[in-house]
Amino acid sequence: MPDRTSHNNILWFFLALFLLSAFFLGRLFWPFMSVIVLAAVVTGIFKPVYNFLNRKFNSILASLLTCALIFFILFIPTVFFVGILSKEAYALYLMGKGGVISDQIKPLLESSRVLERVNLVLSSLNMEITGEELNKAVSELGKFVGLFLFQQASSIASNVLNFFLYFFFMLLIIYYLLFDGDKLVAFIIDLSPLPKEQDEKLIQKFKDMAGAVLIGNGFCGLIQGVAGGIVFFLFGFNSPFLWGVIMALLAFLPIIGIGVVFIPAALYLFLKMRIASGIFFVVFYIILSGGIEYLLKPKLVGKRVKMHTLLVFLSIIGGLKMFGILGIIYGPLVATAFLTLTDIYYTSYQQLVDPVSIKNCKD
Repeated sequence: MPDRTSHNNILWFFLALFLLSAFFLGRLFWPFMSVIVLAAVVTGIFKPVYNFLNRKFNSILASLLTCALIFFILFIPTVFFVGILSKEAYALYLMGKGGVISDQIKPLLESSRVLERVNLVLSSLNMEITGEELNKAVSELGKFVGLFLFQQASSIASNVLNFFLYFFFMLLIIYYLLFDGDKLVAFIIDLSPLPKEQDEKLIQKFKDMAGAVLIGNGFCGLIQGVAGGIVFFLFGFNSPFLWGVIMALLAFLPIIGIGVVFIPAALYLFLKMRIASGIFFVVFYIILSGGIEYLLKPKLVGKRVKMHTLLVFLSIIGGLKMFGILGIIYGPLVATAFLTLTDIYYTSYQQLVDPVSIKNCKD
């Protein structure tokens, strides 16, 4: 019979082959990883719909009907949304590049003498803000926001075929995940060397965070974006659709939120001596943001997902930088994986690497 050394050699050889095959499999799947992750997230959100339909139809028909529902909810609005967004975002970029925004703000600052009053306060700190610097900053901000959104929208619009292919590829993955997803999860749990309860905890945390991002933040962001866009339209601001989209995205950020748009808009109205409109904007922002953040969102998300506000903010900003617009989803998921593994380490493995415990074991 093989001795212990032979068994160890065979085990290490097998592990090397297994890791090598896993590496090449990852390389094969890597070009589609974002689609696979997004499909898994969407599957988790629409799984209750599939379960409801599966009680009346067989699994294949229920999965097809769920995919059709996803198509009408996600695909058609996205196509309409991208066309308008790319046009208005490019217009904002051109306004910032051509100095149109600063040309509109400069006379308001001069007539209201706001800069003089601000500089009077800053003089004690040996600081001063010039109109040229402020105009340049506003123009650069308009260029940055417009260019970012235009690039995200045009990357879809300019690659319509790829967008169609990736979306239907995502639907294909969702179709199989709906009725075979439980088997895949069970396979991963059996394959994982971690205890079953730890694997289940990690998977459940992913589901909870995905639900919090798409259902909680997504739905609440949609409400704030639509309401903000309507208010901008009623008060005569240019590109209300674009500002609504910007507010819907900013609503994902827990610290700044839609105030980044509403507060400057209120200041702009005050500078134009539209005092009542400016007050309305401030009050509307407080009611809308406060009601969503403190009343509606806690009811939708519940207490399943506990993450520090600053960590959520940084994970979304980092996700946007790394993954583009989908970073709103991927950033919090990465942070969730780290926090869950940290919790598992503290509860199950810390004592194994505690120097005192190791010393006691040796004694």
